[in-house]
Amino acid sequence: MKTSIIKTKELPLLIPRMIVGLTFLSEGIQKFITPETVGSGRFVKIGFQNPEFWATMVGAVEIVCGILLLLGLLSRLASIFLLIIMVVAFISTKVPILTEKGFWSFAHEYRTDFAMTSLLIMLFYFGSGNYSIDKYIINSGKKS
Repeated sequence: MKTSIIKTKELPLLIPRMIVGLTFLSEGIQKFITPETVGSGRFVKIGFQNPEFWATMVGAVEIVCGILLLLGLLSRLASIFLLIIMVVAFISTKVPILTEKGFWSFAHEYRTDFAMTSLLIMLFYFGSGNYSIDKYIINSGKKS
């Protein structure tokens, strides 16, 4: 009994993959469903040149990478693309909050982004985990 409490199991990456994958899939879809608030309208407000292009590009990347994470296929590559989106979002939306409203407003606004970025870094480092297409491909390659 003691050892089962102290001993840890392999890191269960399925749950973080589902959290990040579903979140980005949802956000990507919303960029097309409600472009005035989440898509191009948001990119105009932030000050991007050619906001329709960037909203479409980011939405498509979020949808594709969200699906890849849900499947556990090319999770490290998907994490890189999503981390780039998170860095740009941090610089364009969160840094102004920090400089204009102070640390506590920034901390409040950045909490979800911080969690998503942390999970993306974890997925980049550890990969897809056992319950993934990546693991299946690797295992099928070893049997040949």
